[in-house]
Amino acid sequence: MACPSLDWVDTGSVDYIKVNAAAWDDRHEDQLQTARREWSASEPTWGIFGVPEGAVHLLPDALEGKATLELGCGTAYVSAWLARLGARPVGLDPSRGQLTIARQFQVEFGLPFPLVRASGENVPLTDGSFDLVISEYGAAIWADPYVWIPEASRLLRTGGELVFLGNSTLLMLCVPDEAEAPASAELRRPQLGMHRFEWSDDPTIEFHLGHGDWVRLLRENSFEILDLIELWPPPGATSSYGFVEPSWANRWPCEEVWRARRT
Repeated sequence: MACPSLDWVDTGSVDYIKVNAAAWDDRHEDQLQTARREWSASEPTWGIFGVPEGAVHLLPDALEGKATLELGCGTAYVSAWLARLGARPVGLDPSRGQLTIARQFQVEFGLPFPLVRASGENVPLTDGSFDLVISEYGAAIWADPYVWIPEASRLLRTGGELVFLGNSTLLMLCVPDEAEAPASAELRRPQLGMHRFEWSDDPTIEFHLGHGDWVRLLRENSFEILDLIELWPPPGATSSYGFVEPSWANRWPCEEVWRARRT
């Protein structure tokens, strides 16, 4: 089975897409190690603390034969998990380096599926083509939600599901301006107007909304909200990420998952 790839899709004057793609291209060695671990996993695990799928049930029950699209797939390990569960995945990402790693592991693990080089804000695929659109981080935090959520709605069939995982609203209010500095127990920024986040020590640009803004945005784009799942670290879990420590994450949720259905 061939693994087709579309070339870069021009996003006009949007500044942050190429900035973020370039930053992820520069993380090749780190991402290679992460990809090997996740492609080898026997069960999907979610977020920075590796919460098992069996504990949280983020995925729809029946994936056999379903067409899935991972927005901001990075090294495409989530799509690999979906393929093993019987789905027909497509992985999409603006980073050439990330997709190169994904292709390497497709060959190594004998698990081919299409990979598309494009951004989550401008997807060169047909309306109503998918039963599931998913993002673990990826588009969920590195694409503008006011652009990628309408795209996800366009791409889903009626009754299709959207699942996306990112940092919790509370965490983003408690982290300092340095990308890897740990969250504190105090509110450091206002929730009013939260949207675009830039860091003093990291070139990437992120997007985070408050819960009310998420609810309105999803409803405005023909989504019925099914669940909001707060993730908690498994006992003894650790993380290599410096922006949240286990002691914080065991008191307040540092990650959350939205599940919604296209009506």
